[in-house]
Amino acid sequence: MSEINAGILGMGHAYPDGVLTNADLEKIVETSDEWITSRTGIKQRHKAKENEYTSMFGTAAAKQALERAGLEPTDIDIIVCATTTPDQIMPSTGALIQAQIGATNAAGMDIFAACSGFIYGLTMVESMIRTGQIKYALVIGAEVLTKYVDYTDRGTCVIFGDGAGAAVVGPVEAPKGILATKIRSDGRYEEQLYAPGGGTKMGTTHQTIDDGQHFFKMKGNELFKVAVRSMAEISAEMLAKAGYTVDDVAIVIPHQANQRITDAVASRLGVPDEKVYSNIAELGNTSSASIPIAMDECIQSGRIKEGDLVLLTAFGGGVTWGATVIRF
Repeated sequence: MSEINAGILGMGHAYPDGVLTNADLEKIVETSDEWITSRTGIKQRHKAKENEYTSMFGTAAAKQALERAGLEPTDIDIIVCATTTPDQIMPSTGALIQAQIGATNAAGMDIFAACSGFIYGLTMVESMIRTGQIKYALVIGAEVLTKYVDYTDRGTCVIFGDGAGAAVVGPVEAPKGILATKIRSDGRYEEQLYAPGGGTKMGTTHQTIDDGQHFFKMKGNELFKVAVRSMAEISAEMLAKAGYTVDDVAIVIPHQANQRITDAVASRLGVPDEKVYSNIAELGNTSSASIPIAMDECIQSGRIKEGDLVLLTAFGGGVTWGATVIRF
């Protein structure tokens, strides 16, 4: 009997129609297209309207993933939604998406791991599928980050965009599927990327809102060094665990944080540019949504084909990081 792994059966993605270009930002904050592009690689990002929210995009991506996997919503056993921008504090966005797609047999929950959230979700459901505890899972990365950025802070407001990506994960026969996956965190780096307001430590008051404490705050230079080192090290570790080297990898899909981070990680791993996927110029940093959106783009365009070895790697606030090696 063949060994059963957890593999990706179908993917989907969605993002708002609204687009915020670098030229638009030049009218809002003291910045320029040249400044943004040279430091981040971003040319534009999608921006949700006031009446658009996270579960809307997560639901659209989930429906597309289910259709491509050939499954019904009632086939899903668990929905894991990775998000740092939930619809509301309670209930979870995963539970709201469950209701919106009609996944009446599924548990719904959220994972709070910032930009590494999709890899956290894959890692969680992989063992549940491999051991037979569940059969099918939906792992979603969904964010509306533009509602949490301070448009007077040019260091953060130029970076983030909105969107969602989803994957249906289920049993596949080896050698396909998730071959190695690992997640890490280090809360000592809390203040490198965080939003202090709105929780039990600093509740929502007129003063905290006036002070902008619910906006994202970032120490970019310090974050860069930690991100590059962490992503490169855990990626090499997972490739070795799976029994492969970078030469065996068909494509690397990193979290789309910053083009300079992507380039530095690829250089450190020894991966040629043509094997590294980037869509940050068009979408910006969509946090937990960035990897599943990029994966689906690669699948639909033929950049990922059956039999390909794919490396996913991410780093986010917390700080969190992780890597996953998948045979499609």
